[in-house]
Amino acid sequence: MAGTVPCEPSELYNVLNQYQRHSRLTEPNFLCLIDARAEGPYYCSHIITARNAKWDSKGKCVIPTDVEVESMRYIIVYDSNTSSLHDPGQAVDCADSLANASRHPVQILIGGYERFSAIYPFLRTQKIIYTIRELESLEPYPVEILPGQLYMGDFRQASNRQILKDLKLTALINVSEESSVMFENGKLTVLHIRVADSVDADLSNSFEQVCNFLASHLNAKSVAYIFSTHGVSRCSVLAMAFLMHHLKYTLKEAWDHVQKCKANMRPNRGFVQQLSSWELCVLGRKMTDISEPNY
Repeated sequence: MAGTVPCEPSELYNVLNQYQRHSRLTEPNFLCLIDARAEGPYYCSHIITARNAKWDSKGKCVIPTDVEVESMRYIIVYDSNTSSLHDPGQAVDCADSLANASRHPVQILIGGYERFSAIYPFLRTQKIIYTIRELESLEPYPVEILPGQLYMGDFRQASNRQILKDLKLTALINVSEESSVMFENGKLTVLHIRVADSVDADLSNSFEQVCNFLASHLNAKSVAYIFSTHGVSRCSVLAMAFLMHHLKYTLKEAWDHVQKCKANMRPNRGFVQQLSSWELCVLGRKMTDISEPNY
């Protein structure tokens, strides 16, 4: 039995917005999202791609016949407003049933549908069935590095005005070589760092400028977004540099945090060396061994 663990709304948000070429929601064994509320509230509105839980005559949650629970990477269950793994209710009951067959811990969304939909109203829907083509056409949102404060993604997402509006983004850091002209308007403040994604490129000269830019905007309650061309290398470097400076994370802690938010983030080797030097600058000593295979 894999057991159950809590899932914060930002964690589910990031799971829903993982992508490589297409949204990872197209992968049959990536996410099983279960809405444990009654049919009425579910059909009225639910979190995107969620399926309604089914119960047997004894009140036990029934595993969906088309779901291979034992091979599913994420199983996340929610009800209306469960706030603890110890709260009695449908989410906990359903999660306990699924955990008997799951290899990974079953996650229970803290705050349930009410809290999640209040934070991310644009991810609620009445749609019940999705085709593969519909899942492929979904536009993932940038991942959330600091809940409600800092997001990270790619140039295409930054070009989507609906995403900018939904996330209430006002401060952008463009660390691609593409032009920032399209983002220049009265509601957006844009810092453009023109650096190629090359092992010979120097991004470290911009670390202090980026950290000061982000700190000033976050202190002013602005919501910031760091993006690069593909949202994999350069933007993740700046996100880690800021976490190390702002929260005094080690490079390992910053790496683990950003990788948890965006599983396919991958700075090139030159940038990893620069982050190691930044760790020395910020923390006074190198605490992360970048010769380990993870880096």
